[in-house]
Amino acid sequence: MDIKSLQIFVHLSQSLHFSKTALAMHVSPSTLSRLIQRLEDELGASLLIRDNRSVVLTDAGVAFKQFALQQIEQWELLKLSISKGTNELEGEINLYCSVTAAYSHLPPILERFRRNHPHVDIKLTTGDSAVAIEQVMQHQVDFAITAYPDNFPNRMHFIPLAEIPLSLIGPTIPCAVTKLTSQALIDWKDIPFILPEHGAIRRRFDTWFRSNKIGKPHIYAKVAGHEALISMVALGCGVGVAPDVVVENSPVRDRVQNLPYSGELASFNLGVCCYKNRLNEPLIEAFLNCVES
Repeated sequence: MDIKSLQIFVHLSQSLHFSKTALAMHVSPSTLSRLIQRLEDELGASLLIRDNRSVVLTDAGVAFKQFALQQIEQWELLKLSISKGTNELEGEINLYCSVTAAYSHLPPILERFRRNHPHVDIKLTTGDSAVAIEQVMQHQVDFAITAYPDNFPNRMHFIPLAEIPLSLIGPTIPCAVTKLTSQALIDWKDIPFILPEHGAIRRRFDTWFRSNKIGKPHIYAKVAGHEALISMVALGCGVGVAPDVVVENSPVRDRVQNLPYSGELASFNLGVCCYKNRLNEPLIEAFLNCVES
C-alpha cells in the first residue's frame, strides 16, 4: 500500500460514497473498487460492508482508518522536516472558497503569498461556501474562506477577514414579484423566496422570518451558492437574502434592488479557517501570516 491509497481510503471512510470519492480523488469507480479490494486482500479482512444503498466501515475498517490517518500525518511531517533544510518553502497548498471570495478577498492574500513563497504551488477550488468547513474537515483542502458558523468546531482555527452585511433583494424587471414587493405593506407570506439550501445565511433568514411571525415562507427554489441565487432573483423568480459583497460583485447587480423589511438580518464574519493541529506546519504558518498581514 502507498500514501495515495491511504488518502483515498480515508476519503472514502468519511464520504461513505464510492462515486463521491472517485470524483474527488480523480480516479475511476472501477479503479477505486480495485484499490479497496487490494487493501482488503493485503490485510486479510473486509474493510467495508456495501450494498446498492450504503457503505459502512467494519471494525477492521475503523482500525485501518486510524492507521491510515497516522501514516499520512507521519508522511507529512517527514516532508516538512526535509523541507526545513531548504532556504525556501516548497510544496502545495489547497484552498476552497466561493466564486465571489475568489476575487473579493483572496487576491491580496495570494499576492503576498506568491511574492514571499514563489516555489509553493496553489490549488484553488470554488463552490458553495456553505460546505467550505466540511471541505477542510474532510481533508480535501488546507484552508477555506467561509462564514463563521453558529457552531464552530473546537479543532478548527479561524482568522476573520471582514464583517459581511446581508440584504433582502428583489428584481427590478417588471414581473409578478415586483408587483408584490412594490406594495406599501408587503405581505411576505405571498412572496416567493430563493434560498440557500443550508448554511449561515439560510439560518439567518429562518431566524428573521420567524421573528416576524409570518408563518412559513413560500420557497420557490433552493440553490447552492449565492451567485446563483442573485441570478434567479434578477430573472424575476423571487426574492432572496444575499451578502452585500456578492451583490456588489455580481454581473447582474443592476437587475436587483434592496427591499425594505422590518427586523434584522444579522451580518456574519468572513474569514479563513484551517485545523488547529496544523498551525505549526511551515506552509500553513506561512499562508496564515499572509492572511493576518
